[in-house]
Amino acid sequence: MTYVNTVPIVKRAAKNYKQFMQKQNKSFSDSVRDVVRKIPRGKTMTYKAVAEKAGNPKAARAVARVMAANFDPEIPCHRVVRTDGGLGGYNRGGVEAKKKILASEKIT
Repeated sequence: MTYVNTVPIVKRAAKNYKQFMQKQNKSFSDSVRDVVRKIPRGKTMTYKAVAEKAGNPKAARAVARVMAANFDPEIPCHRVVRTDGGLGGYNRGGVEAKKKILASEKIT
């Protein structure tokens, strides 16, 4: 009779389950911050696109509220812009500050 070592299989299943549960317990705001944190320097993303990636395609306004309440420097909220090409708001100095930061990142 041959025995199979099932320990790696069980460990992998436990890891997958843990990751699944962490995603389930994550709030929409956490998801938004995670998406925005991944926007690379020199790129922008619309509020709508962030909402879609965060799991709720109809929540662009909610994304704007999350960004308005964000003061974490690790989350580049200045890279989130309006779908119509407008900059949207910016809680760290207004639209002019947002425009300057984006220009410094070579985004016009």
